[in-house]
Amino acid sequence: MVRVAKRFCIDRYEDILIDARSGERASPYYSPSSKTARYTEEVWQSKRLTVGDAQAQAMALPPLPAWQRERDVEPKAVSRKGVTPNGYVSGVQAGEACRNAGKRLCTIEEWKTACRGEQNRQFPYGDKYQQGKCNVFREAHPGAILHDDVTTGHTDPRLNLVTFKGKPLLRKTGETPECKSQWEDDGVYDMVGNLDEWVDDAHGSFAGGFYSRSAREGCERSTKAHPNIYADYSTGVRCCADLPSVASPPSPPGSDEPEL
Repeated sequence: MVRVAKRFCIDRYEDILIDARSGERASPYYSPSSKTARYTEEVWQSKRLTVGDAQAQAMALPPLPAWQRERDVEPKAVSRKGVTPNGYVSGVQAGEACRNAGKRLCTIEEWKTACRGEQNRQFPYGDKYQQGKCNVFREAHPGAILHDDVTTGHTDPRLNLVTFKGKPLLRKTGETPECKSQWEDDGVYDMVGNLDEWVDDAHGSFAGGFYSRSAREGCERSTKAHPNIYADYSTGVRCCADLPSVASPPSPPGSDEPEL
């Protein structure tokens, strides 16, 4: 984690989900709910053949792990570099994932503070919007490519696998180095773009904007259109934590424990 303003810490990267009981990685393309995941797989195995062009219809669904088909994921948030972050996460599931990691969802004030960096700028990289610095407002939308419609089909497990001109729309964590919010000698990656990130709001709110959202507000971007039970391909999670009262030694590489 990264220490922010000497007040709290935040996950360096957007989170993946593992099962808190077994430690197995949950698919980033399906809901942590086994029932929802199975239903989604069944629906889209047939529905994909009715929407989009021939190339889109030929795109197979990503595999749903056998264990995830049989039981719910007990979600635990883990922040790692170079991995596909989990989408299809509801606000309720995001909060549970953070708690299972010994953390919590960020407040919107904490989220914005972390995003703006030590220099308190509207964007992680500066004061003015620059196209391409963060993975947002991309030149294509996965819904348009797969469905010829950006307004429907948001549970399709293939959406975050879509590429445009050979490049993935959803990037792996930390893969956009210029989109880094600087704190001390460290940085927080992809707070603008990649996935929307749930924040602590009883009425439902996420921040940052996902990769194809036509947003130029940077760290000020937040969305209140959906309740906490909502999830789609664009909704992910990043956790915050209070600073420890006594300094702890750095966590080993790959650990999901706070490293300040």
